[in-house]
Amino acid sequence: MLTLVNLLKDGRFHSGQDLGAALGISRSAVWKQLQHLEAELGLSIHKVRGRGYQLAAPLLLLDSQAISSATPGWPVAVLQSVDSTNAEALRAVARGESAPFLVLAERQISGRGRRGRKWVSPFAENLYYSLVLRIDGGMRQLEGLSLVVGLAVLQALRNFGVSAAGLKWPNDVLVGDKKIAGILLELVGDPADVCHVVLGIGVNVNMQKADEVDQQWTSIRLESSVSIDRNALVMELSKQLSSYIQRHQMEGFSSLQVEWEANHLWQGRSVSLIAGSNHIDGVVLGIDCQGALRLMVDGMEKIFSGGELSLRLRDDS
Repeated sequence: MLTLVNLLKDGRFHSGQDLGAALGISRSAVWKQLQHLEAELGLSIHKVRGRGYQLAAPLLLLDSQAISSATPGWPVAVLQSVDSTNAEALRAVARGESAPFLVLAERQISGRGRRGRKWVSPFAENLYYSLVLRIDGGMRQLEGLSLVVGLAVLQALRNFGVSAAGLKWPNDVLVGDKKIAGILLELVGDPADVCHVVLGIGVNVNMQKADEVDQQWTSIRLESSVSIDRNALVMELSKQLSSYIQRHQMEGFSSLQVEWEANHLWQGRSVSLIAGSNHIDGVVLGIDCQGALRLMVDGMEKIFSGGELSLRLRDDS
């Protein structure tokens, strides 16, 4: 199926006869594969008698060789389709693959965000990115790590023209009230000794419509009105991650606390913190030196941290 995608990716018309010759199959088999592409990958294909078949828009697929040459010493795997890049990364750790390494995909079948939410993952439109790191020496290296990743994503987005992007504690990147990127960290091993952490990042890149998304969202293309080369975005994101992770390892999260707060869109806002069935109302004061949320609750400052917490604006409609 990927061979057929590569034949059509230029956005030009290709006759059924030429496609069949290239694939070594009959014209009727070409027709069946085209139907499969539309059904499985959600690609729109124009069919014009006498001219052949054409993708509704050209595709620029991820190029593992180009990405590998530009990433900072991280082996790169690019998959056509996977349940989720985080799940594949965790399987690679279980197989004994040496970290760091990077897993990318053109499509996720079961992409997921925090708290088990579905992450919509159309073919060849967005970025589905999982970087695996080996962590030696205990919990300190994990303090505030998801917030550090957020800073790297934010800087990459701004370098691609999304100047209005900002952070939302703990793991979202927004433009106004619309989500443009999300972060999901998963840990395997002994955090007190040696473990691996998967830095899962989803970025809405060229997506322009998605009926199944259940929250406000935007994409780099919608914000910039320009089609984005995802290969260039991977390279820029990897560069930013390498820089921020190195700083975090050398200086700790406290060195990035002020920068993170300066980019937090909800500083000083009235919010509800949701933990299971419990709602805690307060005003965002910021974060502490470990990345935990600081809230003013009933006149007292309180600190909150944990993977299952969710933050909502109290004045949201």
